[in-house]
Amino acid sequence: MKRFAIGLTAALAVAILTPAVVISAQKEEKGKPAAVDAKAREAGMKEAPALIQASGAGCTVSDARFIGEDKKAGAKYFEVACNEGMGFALIAKKDVAPQVYTCLESSQPGPDGKAGGLACVLPGNANPGAGLAPFVKKGGATCDIENTRAIGSGAKNSFFEVACKGGAGYVVTTVAPLNINGEVTVNSCLLYEEGGNVSCKLTNRETQLNVVNTLNTGAAAAGTACAVKDKRYVLSTKTDNYFEVSCQDGKGYMYQQTAASGAFARAIPCAQAGFVGGGCTMTDAVAAQTEQAGFYSKLATKAGFPCDVEKYGMLPSQDPKKEVVELKCKGGDVGGIAVFTATGGTVYDCLTAEFNGFRCSFTKKDNQYARLSQDLVGFNKASCKVSEARVIGSTDTEGFVEVACSDGLPGWVLGYPIGVAKPAAKEFLSCVQAKGIGGGCKLPTNKTKG
Repeated sequence: MKRFAIGLTAALAVAILTPAVVISAQKEEKGKPAAVDAKAREAGMKEAPALIQASGAGCTVSDARFIGEDKKAGAKYFEVACNEGMGFALIAKKDVAPQVYTCLESSQPGPDGKAGGLACVLPGNANPGAGLAPFVKKGGATCDIENTRAIGSGAKNSFFEVACKGGAGYVVTTVAPLNINGEVTVNSCLLYEEGGNVSCKLTNRETQLNVVNTLNTGAAAAGTACAVKDKRYVLSTKTDNYFEVSCQDGKGYMYQQTAASGAFARAIPCAQAGFVGGGCTMTDAVAAQTEQAGFYSKLATKAGFPCDVEKYGMLPSQDPKKEVVELKCKGGDVGGIAVFTATGGTVYDCLTAEFNGFRCSFTKKDNQYARLSQDLVGFNKASCKVSEARVIGSTDTEGFVEVACSDGLPGWVLGYPIGVAKPAAKEFLSCVQAKGIGGGCKLPTNKTKG
């Protein structure tokens, strides 16, 4: 997987390089956080609100303190706590926009293990990681946050890692400076290569893959039992995560997980999972697909559509009890759209499939012309050999196809019942009669002349 290549700045370096002499002394008792000097707080509340607003960071100041000043560099340093949750360290210089660093960034210890001069100490910033919770929620993930880490910031984006109870982990990407009103993306740690400049360190991949055990329980409850032999993360979309598992019995599945809730969605047999990241790699997907093609051949024949399936493709289904599959048959360019259930199924040929909300991609449209020409014979129009066709509209019960004739004479419109596999044409109209259906005839030889 390609690593993310971005330029990240280290707020920590700024904190360490802040001259110690400019830092206001904080009285610290052993085992207790440093006390905030009243004068430092008064000075902070006087200047910091306007500065934080000018920075563009999402912060309604609830508390602030003046950290110190470097007169030689012309810089003042502040800490602010925010109603929104995440606090900031702030550097203000004359005639330039204030620089802000989240408390997660500024409070990271240096190589010597000690906190830098811009570490956050205000009571409202005691748990800066909690300030990421609104961002995780906005990004659509469910995470009981256990630990957090600032990864770094680029010119336009900030990156954070959150580790969740139970082993899951995410990378939170949002705008820089941090602002909850900006765009937020939350991706599984599994999306990032280990060792990349954007990657997770609070959890490891093996722990993150433990989610497969939970998904496997859901799969078993759904009737797809698998004694997992091996597992891998495949990919994520905006709504779902996908994991491949190979089973002890030689079978394999793609587990689909709903990203927002983390719940099991479905188990896709490897024979049907070619659309997910190139398909399964840990099982013999070719053998599985061959076996599945034979299975679909039997189902299609049983449904009254004899077809020795050469190729098939899964289509989206809004009903989990229905499997929608495009079929291409051997020995020609014949195919259809099958809707299978536990008790049987229906197969629509590629002409009438479009009336029923589907469209074939494996079968060429001109293979339907002979069938349309034959249907015209039933209406005493054997002289019309169909050379072009298009679906022009439908009602709740009937779909309409415009056809053009190879002799260049005006064509016709045929009507077919909806919801019937391989239906016979039940209606025959001229283009004049059909002018109120879907805008009427539009094929070149059917347009009204003059």
